[in-house]
Amino acid sequence: MSAVGAGLALCLLVAPASGATTAADETGGGVSGSGAGGWTSEAAARFWTAGRMAAVPAGSGSGKSAAAPGARSTAGAARSARHFDGVPSVGVLFSVDQDARAHHCTASVVRSPHRNLILTAGHCKPGSRAAFVPQYRSGATAQPYGVWAVERGFTDPRRTGDGPGSDLDFAFATVAPDGEGRALESVTGGNILLRTPGYATDVTVIGYPTVRSDPADQAVRCDVRTRRLTGHRQLRMECGGFYGGTSGGPWLSRFDERTKTGYVVGNIGGLNGGGPSGADGHRTSYSPYYGSEVFRLYARAVAR
Repeated sequence: MSAVGAGLALCLLVAPASGATTAADETGGGVSGSGAGGWTSEAAARFWTAGRMAAVPAGSGSGKSAAAPGARSTAGAARSARHFDGVPSVGVLFSVDQDARAHHCTASVVRSPHRNLILTAGHCKPGSRAAFVPQYRSGATAQPYGVWAVERGFTDPRRTGDGPGSDLDFAFATVAPDGEGRALESVTGGNILLRTPGYATDVTVIGYPTVRSDPADQAVRCDVRTRRLTGHRQLRMECGGFYGGTSGGPWLSRFDERTKTGYVVGNIGGLNGGGPSGADGHRTSYSPYYGSEVFRLYARAVAR
C-alpha cells in the first residue's frame, strides 16, 4: 500500500530503557508546546479555510488502498459501509508539510486528563504542522467543531508496515486549545480507551475516505463483528467502503447513539497500513489488538 509523501513526520522515537522497548517519547518530530512556532489552533483555522480545504490536491490517503477515480470492484461483499453525517469525536487530519494536502487520515478524540488527546494510526504521520477537524464537513463555510492545531505526537518506535511491528500501528497526539482557551474534548466529547475485549467483538467503525477514493467526501460507518487476522495480533473486519483516508478510524465498542461516543478498542491500521492491497482492499480492514503497549503509550502522551 502507498506510503505518505515526504515531509516532517509526527513519528517520535526514543531509545528503550534497560533493553525494553515500550512506548515512544517525543524527540522533536512534532510542534513542541502550545503555540510553538506560531502554530496555534487559531493559526490552523486561518490556514485551513474552506477554500484551501477544497483546493488542495486530493491524495490517495495513508496506508489503506485507494481506488483509482471511478473504479469500483465488481466482487460481492458481505456488507458495505454507509455514508452518514459523522460524529463530533471523529474527524480528519490535514497536513502542512512541503506541500499542503487534503485530508489523508482519520483520527478520534480519546478521553484524557488534559482533554486534549486524539488517536490515529502510527503510519499516518501528519507532519510538523497538522490540523485535526472534528466531524469534517466537505464544502462547509465553517467547520461545526472548528480546526485544531496538532502539537505533539507519540508512536511506538518498533512499529513497522509488516511483521510483528505492524501490531503496533497506533499513535496519539495532543492538540492545542482553541482561541477561547477550551480543550478539544470539552467541545467534542471523547471515547474511552479500552483493552480489546477479544478477537471476536462487535464494533462500530468510522472513517473518512479521501475524495479521490470516494467523491462523496463524507464519513462512512459500519457496524460489524470482527475476527482475528491470522498470524498477527490484530483484528480484521469485512465491510466495503473503507478506502484510503480511513486509516486511524476508531473501532468503537458499545457505541451510544445518544452520546455519539463509545469505547475505542482499535483503529484502522496494522499490516500493510490496515488492509490488503488491490481493488478489493477497501472491503477488508485490520486493527491492532489493544493491550499493554497502547496503554503505555497513552500514559506517555498524557504525562506532563
